[in-house]
This record gives sequence, structure tokens and C-alpha cells, in this order.
Amino acid sequence: MGLGSYWGEVMDVLREIIPVYDKVNSYISLGKDKEHRIRGITGRVFPGNKILDAGSGFGNMSKTASKICDNKISITLYDPLVPMLKNTGTFFEETPDMANGVFEHIPFRDKEFDAVLCGYSLRDAINLRIAVSEIHRVLKKDGRFVIVDLGKPDEAFIRLGVSLYLRCILPILALIAGGRLGLKFGTLYGTYKRWPKNKKLEEILLEKFSRVEFEKDLMGGAIMIAAYK
Repeated sequence: MGLGSYWGEVMDVLREIIPVYDKVNSYISLGKDKEHRIRGITGRVFPGNKILDAGSGFGNMSKTASKICDNKISITLYDPLVPMLKNTGTFFEETPDMANGVFEHIPFRDKEFDAVLCGYSLRDAINLRIAVSEIHRVLKKDGRFVIVDLGKPDEAFIRLGVSLYLRCILPILALIAGGRLGLKFGTLYGTYKRWPKNKKLEEILLEKFSRVEFEKDLMGGAIMIAAYK
């Protein structure tokens, strides 16, 4: 389960849409992306924590966590796209540590981080189970894995509604926000098709983690998860 061979195509698109990435994301999440990040992180990241922002992009998740913790956390940004990491300058007062790589081969020691954050990125894993296993490995005992992402509702009718939104309405919003580059956000639907339903995702996390808190918004089309080691 994961993107498999589709991963390369998704990375190519992400590389192209860097100039409009944040603006379009705000539009297509109906302006709720910031709220969802805050809801996912609050109570799971604390001052003094060492954080891995996995699939970090520009670092929106760790920037949110830093604000919540009065800038008293240690941050490492980790992303497969070097151009994304190079565009983090305006997001942080001090440049955080950075590393380049994929979920399936995280280049850090066992039990190194207090929390791993994934904001709209775990869906892009090549192999979801290996990605979850690697994240579990680098977390300390009692560490937290925080996921904010699209949700795939378990109920068929609601799932159909989310699918229609991604296929029909999202391209229009992306075009308005990002012009022609925004149209490339259509690949989002391909990642959604390969993404497990909410209940199945919870089951996959429970294969490694002792407890999972699963919060939903937009009728299950948006999810905020905390998995505890």
C-alpha cells in the first residue's frame, strides 16, 4: 500500500508547483489547512521536544509546532525534494537542520525524536507500511506520530462526495489560486485513490503503535491523527 511506481510522477509534479504550493493548498483545503495543523499538533508537541518534520515541504507543520511551543523545540526538516527544503528561508527565524530522503529509509538513529510530524505528506509514501515502521523506529519511547492529511471516509456515499470534490471542484480552485500551475494539482486525486480508507489507516498504525487518536473534519475528508509509541 502506497504510491509505488506512481511516486516518481508525483515528485515531478511537486517540484513544478513549488511557486504556488502553499497558496493552492490553502484554497483547496477551504482555508482549513492551518486550523487542522494546529488541532493535530496541540497537546502532542511540547517545549524541549526534538521534532522530525517528515515530508516537510516548506516546514509548515514544524513552524506551527514551534509557535505553539514558543520556539522552544529542536526541528529537523526531512523531504525528498531538495528544492522544497531550499525554500524554507522565510518560514523560520533560524534555519533548522535539514536532510534529504524518503520515508522508507530515514537516515536517523533509533529513538531519536520526541515527535514525528507529517502534514499532507504521508499519502506520498512509496510503501506505507515501511514508512510507518521507519517513523516508529526513530521515535523515542512514548513518542508521538502526528498526521494531518486528506481523509478517505469509510462510508461509500461520503467517500464518493470527497472523490467528486477532488476530481471536479479542486481543479477549478487550484486554477483560480495558482493559474496554469495549479492545474497540476490534479495528481492529488491519484494519491487519494491509493490512500487507505480511514479505518484501514488506523489499523495500519495500530500494527506498530500502542494507541491511536483519530480526529476527523469535513465529514471525514480531513484527518488529524496522533499515534503513540
